[in-house]
Amino acid sequence: MKQCIFLLALMAVVWSLNSASDELLYPNTGWVGGSPQQVAIEPSKMHRLFELSFEDPATQAVVLIKDGLLIGERYAEGFDRHSPATSWSMAKSFYAALIGISIDRGEIGHLDDKVGKYLSYFNDDRREITLRHLLDMTSGLENPAHEHENMFFAQDHLAYAKAVGVEKPPGTLFEYNNVNSMLLADILLQATGIPADELLRDRIFNNIGLTDATLWQDAEGNPLTYCCIDATPRQYARFGLLFARSGQWQGRQIIPRAFVDNTFGKTWDNLPSTTIQQDRGYSLHWWISRYDQQDKIFNASGKFGQYIFVDRANDMVFVRVTKYHSTGGTRQDWGLLKFINKFGTVGFRQKLAAFLDIFGLVNVQAPLTFEDGISSTFFTNYSSIMDALVDLNSQP
Repeated sequence: MKQCIFLLALMAVVWSLNSASDELLYPNTGWVGGSPQQVAIEPSKMHRLFELSFEDPATQAVVLIKDGLLIGERYAEGFDRHSPATSWSMAKSFYAALIGISIDRGEIGHLDDKVGKYLSYFNDDRREITLRHLLDMTSGLENPAHEHENMFFAQDHLAYAKAVGVEKPPGTLFEYNNVNSMLLADILLQATGIPADELLRDRIFNNIGLTDATLWQDAEGNPLTYCCIDATPRQYARFGLLFARSGQWQGRQIIPRAFVDNTFGKTWDNLPSTTIQQDRGYSLHWWISRYDQQDKIFNASGKFGQYIFVDRANDMVFVRVTKYHSTGGTRQDWGLLKFINKFGTVGFRQKLAAFLDIFGLVNVQAPLTFEDGISSTFFTNYSSIMDALVDLNSQP
């Protein structure tokens, strides 16, 4: 009798484990931890991925998520899982998702709507530019060598973006342009009546448990939709998982699946890079790291080496961020530097602000990456890192 009861109990445990394995895991207040072996990954392969990432001393953290489990993470000395990192242009991918949600809600018609339908000042030489052109970086708007990084030092980033004129026919050439993304702030405001940063919290962050993030604004209070979200690597991984799961979170469709499918197609490829020596592509504010018959890996990417890599077919997310030392605040304030922010190169001004802030000579409130957070080796290792990421799911 006892043996029978034991056998029935054992069968119940096995059944429950099998049932649980059929359900997708999501983090609640925290991630559920797991081991590489649980998800059929050789520990040595994960170790190699992490080692390659940390060959660059700028690396602050890496986090690996597979099948909804946190199966590995590593932090540089002086940092831990509570340490925030700044997104830089990874934020573009976050705010672009709001366009998909607004289309689903009927606030925006579709991706091929003319921008002038939402922004009256685009009914000029810019009248042929569509939302898709902005998101695919093919707007044809004026694009100087600094890709409008000068906008980062302006008091009013939206006013800066509004004043940028057209340079070439839209849809003909990929040109990475920060103004394309900053205009999303005004498009979303005009379409919904709600500021884009509030939309991001309400429509995405609150639904996936992405808490305690800083959404930066410029000095005038405009949401910075082309850059600048501060969050922990684990929190960034939540957004990656949302896209890995086709926009669904615990049974709710947060981002329309059709928009995610559209995003994870190939619009542009063979794009040049001054840092990464490998073929890259782009689609709807996401970069393409690998796109062939075997593997399709997309990433949200930010200046100096911030990444959320998403392998949707293998339900896997890999986050890598660089060292960040927060200056505090949520709204840009350059202090006395605002009087000299028009002079010198973007790189010079960024380094000057970081230097003066470190020594307390000027009280700056802005997301800044100091010298210790600027990648070099990670870019050199990029192809090897992609190979290591792909290799995680290969079977011996």
